[in-house]
Amino acid sequence: MNEIPQRLAAKPSWLITQLAVHARRLVSEGFAAAGARGYHYRILAALDEFGPASQAQLGRRCRIDRSDVVAAVNGLVELGHVDRAPDPDHGRRNRVTLTSSGVRQLRRMDGLLDQVQDDLLAPLPAADRQTLTRLLSQVLAHHEPE
Repeated sequence: MNEIPQRLAAKPSWLITQLAVHARRLVSEGFAAAGARGYHYRILAALDEFGPASQAQLGRRCRIDRSDVVAAVNGLVELGHVDRAPDPDHGRRNRVTLTSSGVRQLRRMDGLLDQVQDDLLAPLPAADRQTLTRLLSQVLAHHEPE
């Protein structure tokens, strides 16, 4: 590392922060190539995995602020990747559903995100990548609110 004090460079918190900045840039650039944003991926992935949901549910599942969910869903509706309609079970709530176009976009974004992971973790062999992912998941789970 260039001219970084060793006491700083040896701290996992510093390393994670520096890597997060780099990872965010790679992800943003990758998604921009598909005309998409990170919030789009989160929402499409949640709809694909869990099925139709209210905007509030999407915000909780995807950890996106309510106003940002509305803006992202608006964009996805305009692109034809999701449908939004009144929830028949709850009149004041909208229900968001993944479209076939959204499934195709999610698959494109999956491929881009896989490539970003390969670029980000290029110096690590597959076993170390799995170990790193497992360890980061463990640390994150420890600090998540219950």
